[in-house]
Amino acid sequence: MRITSWIALLQLVAVELCGGSSSSNTPLARQYDTREYYAVHLSRHATPHDLAGRLGLDFEGKIGELDDHYLFSGPKGDADVIEQYQLRQKGKRDASSDGILFAQKQKLKRLVKRIPPPPREKRLEDRAQDKGLVRELEHISSALDIRDPIFHEQWHLFNTVEQGHDVNVTGLWLEGITGHGSTVAIVDDGLDMYSDDLKDNYFAKGSYDFNDQTAEPRPRLSDDRHGTRCAGEIAAVRNNVCGVGVAYDAKVAGIRILSKQISDADEAVALNYAYQDNQIYSCSWGPPDDGKSMEAPGILIKKAILKGINQGRGGLGSIFVFASGNGAANGDNCNFDGYTNSIYSITVGAVDRKGNHPYYSEHCSAQMVVTYSSGSGDAIHTTDVGTNKCYSGHGGTSAAAPLAAGIFALVLSVRPELTWRDLQYLSMDTAVPINVDDGMWEKTALGKLYSHRYGYGKLDAYAIVQAAKTFKLVKPQTWYKSPVVLANHEIPQGQKGLRSEIEITEQHIKDANVARLEHVQVRMNAVHGRRGDLSVDLISPNGVVSHIATKRDLDNSAQGYENWDFMTVKHWGEDGIGKWAIIIRDTQENEYNGTLVDWSITLWGEAINADLAEPHPLPGEENKLPASHTTSALHTTTDLPSEFPTDHAAATGNPTDHLHRPVNSKPGSSNGAQGTPTDNAASPSSSSTTAEDSTSSDSAAYLPSFLPTFGVSAKTQAWMYGAIIVIALFIGAVAVYLLKQRRKAQAREDGMNYEFEALGDADLEEGGGRSRGGSGGGGGQTTGAAAGGRRKARDLYDAFGASDDEEELFSDDNDEDGDEDAEASEKEDYYDHDAARGIDESGKGEDRQKLLGRENR
Repeated sequence: MRITSWIALLQLVAVELCGGSSSSNTPLARQYDTREYYAVHLSRHATPHDLAGRLGLDFEGKIGELDDHYLFSGPKGDADVIEQYQLRQKGKRDASSDGILFAQKQKLKRLVKRIPPPPREKRLEDRAQDKGLVRELEHISSALDIRDPIFHEQWHLFNTVEQGHDVNVTGLWLEGITGHGSTVAIVDDGLDMYSDDLKDNYFAKGSYDFNDQTAEPRPRLSDDRHGTRCAGEIAAVRNNVCGVGVAYDAKVAGIRILSKQISDADEAVALNYAYQDNQIYSCSWGPPDDGKSMEAPGILIKKAILKGINQGRGGLGSIFVFASGNGAANGDNCNFDGYTNSIYSITVGAVDRKGNHPYYSEHCSAQMVVTYSSGSGDAIHTTDVGTNKCYSGHGGTSAAAPLAAGIFALVLSVRPELTWRDLQYLSMDTAVPINVDDGMWEKTALGKLYSHRYGYGKLDAYAIVQAAKTFKLVKPQTWYKSPVVLANHEIPQGQKGLRSEIEITEQHIKDANVARLEHVQVRMNAVHGRRGDLSVDLISPNGVVSHIATKRDLDNSAQGYENWDFMTVKHWGEDGIGKWAIIIRDTQENEYNGTLVDWSITLWGEAINADLAEPHPLPGEENKLPASHTTSALHTTTDLPSEFPTDHAAATGNPTDHLHRPVNSKPGSSNGAQGTPTDNAASPSSSSTTAEDSTSSDSAAYLPSFLPTFGVSAKTQAWMYGAIIVIALFIGAVAVYLLKQRRKAQAREDGMNYEFEALGDADLEEGGGRSRGGSGGGGGQTTGAAAGGRRKARDLYDAFGASDDEEELFSDDNDEDGDEDAEASEKEDYYDHDAARGIDESGKGEDRQKLLGRENR
């Protein structure tokens, strides 16, 4: 074995024996210019150094805090060494003995800073200040001995012009609440730890440069200023340099990842770096805010984020704060960003110094709160790179996120035992609605106001800290994952839209141990020639509407939605019981068409019984889920009614939030869907309909219209006619049996050869009536009328809701190709977030694969 492999192994053993954290050691240097790197998840019985020997690779060590995840490297080349190895091992008896559960060749990528966009307004230098507010600010400065020269310019801390448009923090400072004991990690392009404004609050233990692989994450490039400016907002020291941070006694660490390209493995390590000491991770970056990107963190990064949630801060959970994005002018929406629409992130948008919505700040249903940043002719005044440098132009949602992170540092300084979800509850409970007359606000089921533009409102530092002092900790998280609703239905163009429903009962919620909802996720598959034409609304049983996807004029992608998770916080506090619906619209009448393939919903919330709650397993390890969190899959759609009402308010409980969405005029009606419903007491019922704003599934036509209804519901009719058909089939079978017995008796009476005549007669009537061996390899074949009889029985069974799984009961041959497809699908979905929580997705079948264009994958 190579010497470097032994060194890495000894380091790994030392970490494990000491019970320490791999992130507490200096990460090993990477040479991406000359080496290929492979991230591998191994089973517990496998040893990484043995695998390194088999593969001819060097063992680089453990990947951060991820148990049983290791990094290997080899010489630079185009070939994927592990993939080639697995192909050679395929079919061998000991193919699984290497213990490889997951392997990924690392590729470099570049994350995008959410730098302030160019201002649209002319900078206003002279502003009429309120004399009373000026005197109050002078009193605060004197009482706290704040002598920082630009403090009077830091309007976001105390606004002497637009009264009330600041974070309302000075009252906390006067109480002595200044962030002492809290630590915020600035995950960015570096941090100038030698700045006189930051050096006293710099936290070296929690810092590392993942771009240049050195302990000090100091700025090295000409544009490495973003992270230092963000750090100044949080923890600029109270001294005679520049201004002060909102939590000026908190510590700040620097984690440098934005200055060069980075791999998923290194990003995963960064987001867990020193996660027992770094409490809050401030992230002002993400995919491009160009109105056309749709990107989510890779599987290793998802695992790292959830690892931080489950085990960071001694199990209380790391606090991840993400800027919502600066792409509003491009028509972008933060639900198309897999970092900002994560349930584990607190997504923060921006308002300007007058409390207006700035043109750049994205809106989406995943946004929790807003806070102050650039706009209305001014920006955030903060620290800059250099010994005594200041800056007056920081802005964008890049500046909003660290300001929120600093406020959370104040909260944790008072109540360090708060969990990551407690911070989200407090944010929602104490946020102050702003610009309530702008037409974007609606009441939630809790009676709170929510806006896709402002979330629950602006953060108020004084209010959230005071509330935190007496806040009762919430019970652990739990969740309910619905079965997949298989639609496979064309999306009509224009206002009409396609509506699909799933009903969740009180028993489902009780079995899942859910007391009240927090986050709601919708996982969706849809194909479309131009993705940006699509919009999606989620409607809760209470009639609350979340715009989980909006049309994007710049998004010309033909990829559609592929296992994409949309998220909303607008349904916080609902019980989740009843019919949930999505309405997906193809908003443009053009040559591009689309199809809703399938969707499912996950309701996350607080546990009823804390003793039954379990942490959610990492993505790809959902086989560890307790039985109470698994559900059986039910893939159903309904036939479509021929007419639909146009009064959407009546159909959905008056969700007026989306009645005036800008879409083109309505085209003609769409084709009907295929399939029928199947009742199942263990699974929710579901339906899909098209409508301008559609009816519920109760009015859907289950059966041909010429059949009598007997005055009962459609489902009851289906069961009645189903029972009649079953009885008729049974009587027919008995009649056939009696007829056969009579013919056999007749043959004996006529003195004929019984065996010969009986066999010939049976062949004539039922094609042999038995299986006979053959060379087809399928275990026998059925011929004649018997096969026809089986086909007829199958047709009748299909007419009453047989799923793809049930159809296999009527198959005579083993579908080897199907087994291979299922195996491939299992591998593809193995590490998809939440995909394997006991949900059987085999019902999607070949139709879904064709619709997704993945026949050859």
